[in-house]
Amino acid sequence: MSSTVELRVGRRTIEVKRAEKELFPRDGITKADLAEHYRRVAPRMLPELRGRPLMLERMPDGIDGDRFYQKEVSDYFPDWIGRTTVAKEGGKVTHVVCEDTATLVYLASQACITPHRWLSRADRPRHPDRLVFDLDPPGDDFAPVRSAAHRLRELLDELELPSGLMTTGSRGLHVVVPLNRRHDADDVLDFARAAARALAARHDKELTTEPRKDARKGRLYLDVARNGYAQTVVAPFAVRTRPGAPVAVPLSWDELDTPGLTARRWTVHDLGDRLDTDPWAGLARHARGLTAAARRLRERADA
Repeated sequence: MSSTVELRVGRRTIEVKRAEKELFPRDGITKADLAEHYRRVAPRMLPELRGRPLMLERMPDGIDGDRFYQKEVSDYFPDWIGRTTVAKEGGKVTHVVCEDTATLVYLASQACITPHRWLSRADRPRHPDRLVFDLDPPGDDFAPVRSAAHRLRELLDELELPSGLMTTGSRGLHVVVPLNRRHDADDVLDFARAAARALAARHDKELTTEPRKDARKGRLYLDVARNGYAQTVVAPFAVRTRPGAPVAVPLSWDELDTPGLTARRWTVHDLGDRLDTDPWAGLARHARGLTAAARRLRERADA
């Protein structure tokens, strides 16, 4: 028999229908568990979501069923859910914008397992305040990911760009650079490509910018494609659609060499003390432009 659970979230009551539905059948993790996770992590997650268009990864029948990626807000979503309309090729699309805990819990009630966020905010959608390098390893060995992250940080330090680190809950790590929103998404993407090419050239036996898997030859892929306009990345503390319900978790750089670290180290039921401290505290205050960094990158290429 299908059950409905009512969750009181601030001034709102969210109905979680089919609350007992196991979204992660092998782990016994239900829709109610997912909603409770997002209620719990909201204080840390919301600052990374507010003001940003979202793409919703939904799996109504759980991770063994069909999935779909939703950009346009459903007609039946409550009026209090935030929205923003942005340009797309050939028209416009109205996205969800998550401004509060109630919205996060409501999305979980709709079997949105993973919210993916834009790298820009709705008020200036073509001007991102984040740049992301996705370190995509060739296999399950995490050692190449650690090495690539160290090498990328060295380059970013040379370019005088601050950076943060996050497990993806999937395969690799994200390295995040805060930006001051002075640059168009096309320019940010161009810079990210140039930086990735420069790093791959330095370490051509370990790293590649080749998008075709058959051409990577066992090297880690430096993926920067998500820096393009209207592209999205997984949000901090989002649950991934993998067995065990792994969670994307921000890290400090000091934690990179911690024994046992993997992309799926933390899960819905095993966050430990990850909510107690914020490794990204103050990162946004160090936001930079890319003009000087691009010049330094060119100088190194010409040297």
